[in-house]
This record gives sequence, structure tokens and C-alpha cells, in this order.
Amino acid sequence: MKKIEAIIKPFKLEDVKDGLGQIGLSGLTVSEVKGFGRQKGHTELYRGAEYVVDFLPKVKIELIVDDKNYKKAIEVIIKHANTGKIGDGKIFVYEVSEAIRIRTGETGDEAV
Repeated sequence: MKKIEAIIKPFKLEDVKDGLGQIGLSGLTVSEVKGFGRQKGHTELYRGAEYVVDFLPKVKIELIVDDKNYKKAIEVIIKHANTGKIGDGKIFVYEVSEAIRIRTGETGDEAV
């Protein structure tokens, strides 16, 4: 099993969720996060005062996928989160050694 973490622009969340649903992946966790990379934030004007916004709002999607489907999930995320502009985000993939469903005690792929 693999854990996929994708950090994307907030307005792309619904597109990514729908795309994952179309390939049969429905379980995911979403967190609102802030951060920056090469984008380095930007300056804004508020009531005549200029200030720097260092941390930009992003969304982090986390999902666990079996080994045979994780590459397809990554392709879907890239397709639906891409705007072609700086700050589109990143995807990280981790190996998952075990998953356990608390309610039933199921383990492995059955727990996901």
C-alpha cells in the first residue's frame, strides 16, 4: 500500500476529488494548510498599508491506495490539479506497512 500526500491549490480540490472518484477511489482526508515553496508568497495592500503574505493557503489531500492503483491516482491528481502556473503543488508517496480498521479489526487492503 502507498500513502499519497498532495498539496494543491484550494480551488482545485473538487476537480481532484471528482477525478479520483471516477477511478473508484473515494476515501481521502483533506486538511487546510499554509506554506510556500518557490512561489515565496506575495505582497498585498490592506487599508493603504502594504504587507507580505509569506504563507499561502493550500489544501493537503491524503489517501491510501493499493500498490497496483497508486500510479493511476497520481496521474489523476496531476491532471486535475495542474494550472500550469507556479504554486500548483507537490505530491509525496510513502510506503504503508499496515492499515487497521478500528471498528472491525480488518487489516491490510480490506481496511482501506
